[in-house]
Amino acid sequence: MISSGPTKLKREFYSQNLLLVANNLLGKILVKKSGRKYLSGKIVEVEAYHGDYDQASHAFRGKTKRNEIMFEEGGLLYVYFTYGMHYCANVVAGKKDKAVAILIRAVEPINGINLMIKNRFGREFVHEKEKYNLTNGPGKLCQAFGINRIHNGTDLTGNEIFIINQPKVKNKEIGVSKRIGITRSVDLQWRFFVKDNPYVSRK
Repeated sequence: MISSGPTKLKREFYSQNLLLVANNLLGKILVKKSGRKYLSGKIVEVEAYHGDYDQASHAFRGKTKRNEIMFEEGGLLYVYFTYGMHYCANVVAGKKDKAVAILIRAVEPINGINLMIKNRFGREFVHEKEKYNLTNGPGKLCQAFGINRIHNGTDLTGNEIFIINQPKVKNKEIGVSKRIGITRSVDLQWRFFVKDNPYVSRK
């Protein structure tokens, strides 16, 4: 449940240190307006990327047309297309020209679940065994939420896609590991997730 009196995260939140923002995004609520409906889910898994010295970052080799949103001030959504089939959504953090971002890897669905199911599976229902397969990965959650290329650069302090503040997840409930599916800077322990949450993409 979203607590009473929810408030959007402000620009100041996103402008903080990369790893601080990544940790503090856990437990917050990602919201996307879809027509008159709202889709929402609790963020349960993220990965941090830093353009200066992280070879796995899209910004490591400098600014391009694809990654230019990463070089803006924190608080924007960086959406990219990968493997010729999936969109991935990232929260830009830090100060302008720092090129740091946090990949949202998984969320626990809260509102608009029926529409998420339709977006993901093209039908009105979900089998029990598919329940945790709805948003347990970066491409899956983008498909479920209907996030694609047109949302690249969206201001997260606006009204289309935003993140609602919630109490910080306790440190003892946060798992830390190497990031998934990369071949460079593989030793950085920059994946953070809510322990024992069934929507985390990989245990």
